[in-house]
Amino acid sequence: MQPVRAKKHLGQHFLKDEQIAKNIVDALLQSTDLPLIEIGPGTGVLTKYLIEKEKFFAVDIDTESIEFLKKVYPKHPDKILYGDFLKMSMDNLFPEKFAIIGNFPYNISSQIMFKVLDLRDRVDVVVGMFQKEVAERMAEGPGSKVYGILSVLLQAYYDIEYLFTVEPGAFTPPPKVKSAVIRFRRNATQKLNCDEKLFFIVVKTSFNQRRKTIRNSVKPLLHDGFDTTSKLFDKRPEQLSVAQFIELTQIIEQQRLPS
Repeated sequence: MQPVRAKKHLGQHFLKDEQIAKNIVDALLQSTDLPLIEIGPGTGVLTKYLIEKEKFFAVDIDTESIEFLKKVYPKHPDKILYGDFLKMSMDNLFPEKFAIIGNFPYNISSQIMFKVLDLRDRVDVVVGMFQKEVAERMAEGPGSKVYGILSVLLQAYYDIEYLFTVEPGAFTPPPKVKSAVIRFRRNATQKLNCDEKLFFIVVKTSFNQRRKTIRNSVKPLLHDGFDTTSKLFDKRPEQLSVAQFIELTQIIEQQRLPS
């Protein structure tokens, strides 16, 4: 059966290397046996190894891919869903903890991970293919030029492993950039030791003006006379670890409380 054509406007490049596909699936199955959703199955190179799982769904916004997969797997039509993961509610599909796998469309991969953060109490493991630069950004620690908003927010709740790099020739059509597979495993942090909503705001506000010191970048969050004597305010955002961002949030939270 001929594979469906790639939808370039979706940023999708279909993986054709079977060994890499097996390695991706193994990286997930070695970590969890939880119910599973595959995002962007395309021609089903990962799906074939997962379709027999009792609680498995593949979701794609590409109707051509959905039609193709339903023909290939006529016994499992209920597991192949048309939809936009970014807009779908997971409440009915996965009321409890679940895992995510996918060769993610590069143009929405960051948005997928922001949704994972929204679902962090239920998403236990993620194994995904990303553009190499995006993967490095998520996995990188403080002090790096690529360390940013997603790095801090994801590392606050997940242990992140950069597993391996994938060359363009492994895809149809080949992308112009290298790719990488990374694994996220939920860490032991159930709740940060600070106001979590404020933590997200502080991190995003800090990196929105990453060339400035924290003292200047977070000014919109501070009132007149705010005490910024802590050494944290002298640093730039890429110099702060997750723990330091939590400490910074605590300082801002305490001084924002009504007297």
